Parts: sequence; C-alpha cells; structure tokens
Amino acid sequence: MIINNRKKIVNLGFFIFLALAVFSAGLYFGNSKTEVSKTGIAYSEDAKNIVMGGQEDSFDFNLYFEVWNTLKNNHVDKNQIKDKDLFYGSLEGLAAASDDVYTVFMDPKTTQEFYGDLSGTFEGIGAEIGMRNDIVTVIAPLDGMPAQKSGLRSGDKIYAIDGESAIGITVNEAVKKIRGPKGTNVTLTVIRGEDKPTDIKITRDKIFVASIKTEMRKDGIYVIKVSSFNNDTDDLLRKAVAEITVKRPKGIILDLRNNPGGYLETAVNMASEWIDSGPIVAEQFGENRRDEHFSNGRANLKDFKTIVLINQGSASASEIVAGALRDYKKATLVGETSFGKGSVQTIKDLSDGSSLKVTVAKWLTPAGDAIDDKGIEPEIKVELTEDDVNKDLDPQLQKAIELLTVKKK
Repeated sequence: MIINNRKKIVNLGFFIFLALAVFSAGLYFGNSKTEVSKTGIAYSEDAKNIVMGGQEDSFDFNLYFEVWNTLKNNHVDKNQIKDKDLFYGSLEGLAAASDDVYTVFMDPKTTQEFYGDLSGTFEGIGAEIGMRNDIVTVIAPLDGMPAQKSGLRSGDKIYAIDGESAIGITVNEAVKKIRGPKGTNVTLTVIRGEDKPTDIKITRDKIFVASIKTEMRKDGIYVIKVSSFNNDTDDLLRKAVAEITVKRPKGIILDLRNNPGGYLETAVNMASEWIDSGPIVAEQFGENRRDEHFSNGRANLKDFKTIVLINQGSASASEIVAGALRDYKKATLVGETSFGKGSVQTIKDLSDGSSLKVTVAKWLTPAGDAIDDKGIEPEIKVELTEDDVNKDLDPQLQKAIELLTVKKK
C-alpha cells in the first residue's frame, strides 16, 4: 500500500455530488426538483441523459431511485434496512465500479480504523491483506502478532472467514469480518500453494507495532527490520542511522520482508539514506504526466555494504525502496519476488468523517521498471520453505550474513 500523505484534493466527480445531494433539501436536474419523501425517493423524468467530460453517457439516473424505493418498499426485511447503510453501500459500489481493488470508499468507522492502522495501534490479528487474482490474499502477517503466531503466512489465500465464504467479497469487507475486540477469535480457512484448505484459528489482540526494530549483531552486522512505513518510521530510522554512524558496522541488512508498505514520502526518505541524488521513484499519471520524487540528499549510509531482504509479502513502499537501491547499485537484493503492488493512492477526507481512497498513479523505479502485478526479482533467489519455518530456520537471512562476512577468494 502506498499512501500519499500530502492528501491531494481529489475531484470526486459528478456521481458523488448526486449521491450526497439525495439527502439534502432536494436534488436539482436543470429546473426540476427531486425530493426525498418519507416512503422513499421521488424521481424526475428530466434525468435522462447526463453529459460528462464532453461525451454523452446515455443512461437514466432515475434507475438509482427506482432501486432505492424498491428495496425500501418491497424487501422482506425492509424494516431492518437503514437509509445510511443503503447510502454508504451505494458509495462503496461507486468506488468499486472503477474496477480497481485499491480504490475504495470508507465509511467513518472504517476511516478511523484505517488511520489507526497507520499510527500502528489497533485491535485485530496483525496482518495485511490484499486482492490477488480476485481472491483475498495475505500480503504479510506482522512480526510477533497473533496472525503470525497462529501460523498465517504471506501468500495464503483466504477462502472463508468463520465458516462464511470469502469468495467475491472486497478487501474492506474481509477486513471488517476479520477485525474484532481483543480476546475474541476468528477462524480463517486458507489454501497455501497446492495444499488442501486449512482452518487457522486466531485470537485477536491489541496490535501495537513499532515499524522499525534494530540489532547490532556480534559479527558486526547491523540489521534494520522494517515492518511498515508508518507515522513513527522516520524518527526510528533517524535513530538507527545515528547508531550506525557511531558503531560503523561491516555491513547492513535492510529486512523488508512481510512489509506491506505505507507512506510514499517515508519510503523516499528511507531510500535517501543510501542515495545522495537523483529520483527515488516516479509516479506515472496516465500517459502524459510523470512526477519524480528525488532523494533528499542525506545519504548517510551510502558507503555501507547493504543487503536488502524481500519476499512475496514485500509490497508497495517496500518495493520502492528495494527497487531504488537496486537501480543505483547501493544494495544486493536477496530472497523471493515481491508482491507487485505498484500503485499510488491518495486519501480524500469527506465531510462526515468518511473518506475515499483513490488510485491516482502507477509507480516506476528509477530505471523505469513498472512493478505493478510483476513485483521485483531479487538478484539472489533464496526460498524460505514451510519446513524452514517449522524448524525456525532463516536461509534468506543466513545468505545475507554470508554475503557480508565471507571474503571473496
């Protein structure tokens, strides 16, 4: 996930305006007024053809009101159908019509939870999920959190949540089902590779994750483990850099495995600790516009031999950092192909506390490589098998240590 934390103002478009206006005093099409009634919504004959962007889309917007009224008047549980649920549901569908799983409308509660995630504090299982081939998929279980402790792995495909099928639901819907108060349980039915479905029971907990953990090993190697690019990442990175400049390790391991991403600017700041000048990443807005994000020039770590660890749980901001360090030959990549989340979302906060997350660009590495859906290939491929995990082995980390300590003959 890449979030542009400048929160660009996004033009929500004509349809958002119409949907919001339904609940005001009235909705106008030309000189015609459409009013909200107690039994439903009265619709107008004047809303036949709406011209957008200079091109005529031939449709009858009254169909929206027809569906609304039919649900309110005819559904078997019509007394349990709430106007707000219909309203927010229609906005969720509006965003989903973009056919982009990363463009989503979030109601006020979901928005609050989303910002809580970025602060690093929430209640749940401690895992990032996304969509892969139309199936809800685990991007990364966070280190030391309930999901990881229960055996959930990057790449696990979620087919059911508490016995209910997860096929065809959105990522937001899956998150709502998986989240819950500390101490409660959720059971995920997952398929891993070619294996048969497996039920994994996870006890939810309070999730607080410091986005960076560091270790100065006895062999003289400094390890920076980055679990996400959140609000605390810049400060924690500065502390790590200050320690490195004092202790002068023989090498650095930047561990970006199972890191689902976060803020774009934070990723640029991190890569800048190795890269003194030039673009870190480029945002491609359609065919005619490209914005480059340049190094801030710190480059405190440019002279330290560095290995970057990546796997299929390394996504978005992680891929920006890995791609930039690879292209500038500031690090060697070790591990497995990354997730392939190469798009940029911007957040538009809305008046009622809800928000719209919109994909505004694809990103490219400094060398011009598009990563979306493809991921980044490590220069040295090392697989981490299920057997390795069960035996508490880490051949990827061991390979990185070997590269930093074994002298060439």
